Amino acid sequence: MTGPVLSYLEDGMIELGPVGEAEGNWRSGTDEDGILWLVLDKTGTGTNTISQGVIRELETHVAAAESDLPKALVIRSAKPKGFAAGADITSFDAMSDEGAADLLRQGHDVLDRIEALNCPTICVVHGAALGAGFELALACDYRIAVDGASFGFPEVQLGLHPGLGGTFRLPALIDPTEAMTLMLTGKTAHTKKAKSLGIADAVVRERHVAAAVRAAANGEIERQSQGLKAQALSFDQARGLVARKMRSETEKKAPKEHYPAPHALIDLWEEHGDDRKEMQRAEIESFAALLKTDTSENLRRVFFLQQKLKEAGRGEDGISHVHVIGAGAMGGEIAAMAAIKGKTVTLGDVETEPLGKAVKQAGNICEKKHLSRIETRDALDRLMPDPKGYGIARADLVIEAAPETVEIKRKIYDGLKDRMKKGAILATNTSSLSVDELAAHAPVKTRFAGLHFFNPVSQIDLVEVVGGTKTDKNTADRLAAFCGAIGKLPAKVADYPGFVVNRALTPYLMEAMVLMDEGVPKEVIDSAALRFGMPMGPVTLADQVGLDICLHVAESLRETLDKPMAEISSDLRHKVDAGKLGKKSGQGFYDWSDGTPHPQTDRDLPEDITDRLILPMLDACVEVLRKDVAQDEDQVDAAMIFATGWAPFRGGPMHYAHARGVDEIPRRLKELQGKYGDRFAPDDGWGALG
Repeated sequence: MTGPVLSYLEDGMIELGPVGEAEGNWRSGTDEDGILWLVLDKTGTGTNTISQGVIRELETHVAAAESDLPKALVIRSAKPKGFAAGADITSFDAMSDEGAADLLRQGHDVLDRIEALNCPTICVVHGAALGAGFELALACDYRIAVDGASFGFPEVQLGLHPGLGGTFRLPALIDPTEAMTLMLTGKTAHTKKAKSLGIADAVVRERHVAAAVRAAANGEIERQSQGLKAQALSFDQARGLVARKMRSETEKKAPKEHYPAPHALIDLWEEHGDDRKEMQRAEIESFAALLKTDTSENLRRVFFLQQKLKEAGRGEDGISHVHVIGAGAMGGEIAAMAAIKGKTVTLGDVETEPLGKAVKQAGNICEKKHLSRIETRDALDRLMPDPKGYGIARADLVIEAAPETVEIKRKIYDGLKDRMKKGAILATNTSSLSVDELAAHAPVKTRFAGLHFFNPVSQIDLVEVVGGTKTDKNTADRLAAFCGAIGKLPAKVADYPGFVVNRALTPYLMEAMVLMDEGVPKEVIDSAALRFGMPMGPVTLADQVGLDICLHVAESLRETLDKPMAEISSDLRHKVDAGKLGKKSGQGFYDWSDGTPHPQTDRDLPEDITDRLILPMLDACVEVLRKDVAQDEDQVDAAMIFATGWAPFRGGPMHYAHARGVDEIPRRLKELQGKYGDRFAPDDGWGALG
């Protein structure tokens, strides 16, 4: 056989050499240089995960290599998408305590045997090597990264830490503090950083993989050494000092009460960082214990909620050209994300200056998303400023992202009636206006809907696909598929004041204003929310969203909802009138000139404050379920988590409501109603949740 067992062709297909044999989840073969190639190709899926079956089959291949030692062993993926996405999370719930530990020991044994093989072991990584996939790569002597590869441990996002040797192999490979940072934050090391850290020993183009493998097999690739810091941290005293600082920083972002996993990881490293054998034993025990925690169970639930939303975004959208009207913060980022994901985009605005800013911002987004120079160039080539609106006639989808007034939007729609091509969809990015009211002015009502993105679009994945009474199913399905195509999570909801997310979020923000009017300091209000587990307090969030937008949404909901809302704070109106709009103007309730404010969370809290903030959100969620605005409780939980960051370790507002008690919460709301007014009156829908 000539060349490697596996190579990728330009069209993304794979080619296996004649000795490549498929055995379950693995393909194997030995090339003319005596190098054994093991190629992971998990059956029945387009993405590799490391399951019990994958490990069992890998053990048989390792045993064969032990008995008939090859010149070198290479592990790589047959999936064009990437190396491996981590462990098979669907199996976690079925693990008992003993079962989890036993399965982990089996996995450790196989990876230890790979590490101990008396020949060079080489992992070739293209795309992402995450979690257990990264741990498999770490068990090899060399890691060859194909340009664009990335490495990471996202386990912390599931309430866990690495469980197949990552806790000791990564700190033994690179600077231990850098290794701990990757594991504690769940951040990804992309190609350039992976090389500089020492994770990747070489970075090559796909066509050079075979040569790089031969070089590694012949010992011609130099590996980086850790340096003096690693030697210093082998001493208990130095490690203890660094661990204390890690704990302090971690507590600020992930309190131990809510997120035990990162703190357990720091404990492991501090106690056993100089003893690999003990670290391995403790890692297994700690991982098995964390699997049982409410935090991990709820965060794994969040993962599956995300998968459900992704499923809703699958399918063909029939949209190749998008025209965005309005090059402000929202429209510019919508256009950028569509262009990055391969759509042809024209971007129009009545002014030319915002168009230039939008293109510049698109370049910044490309950089933040670690696109290569070629990928960035191609994305920007697909994004075309279009002040005259020539792209409207060619667009399959027109997205209107104009200011939030019916009159402005009506004028835009009037100008589209003779310009849009047959079959094209018109969508509005409104956050508060009625889709049905706007549909009255749309060119074709059946092909009109809401496409509510959240700010910043490049960072918040949820999009509410808002169907009006006249929106046809094909339009809603195509818009959901469009969201999926540009990497977003679509939630199909019905037209209703505030839709789902803003309907639930607005009472939270407005109650914070009422509390400030009562004399409660903003820092105390934000502290209450942070201690509950929200990613930021309501006052900080209002500044982030924009006080003008908060005011507009609050006024809209007060006018259209049957249920009374909190009185709109006079301070809020005064700040908006004065142009103090929050982060975007540098001044709101907080001063943003020195960066994001960080309220302390150790303050004494007034009675009722947490329930006054949180329970109205839960009540609004019950309301949108009763009114059939949302499809089900899972969708509500997913929408709130992925649009607002709602305390994910609690599993979402509806999951939290059930955990606390769907009988207890309305009783508590009635108590608050008696103290503070009818805005706390429990919704009629609570009785149906028993």
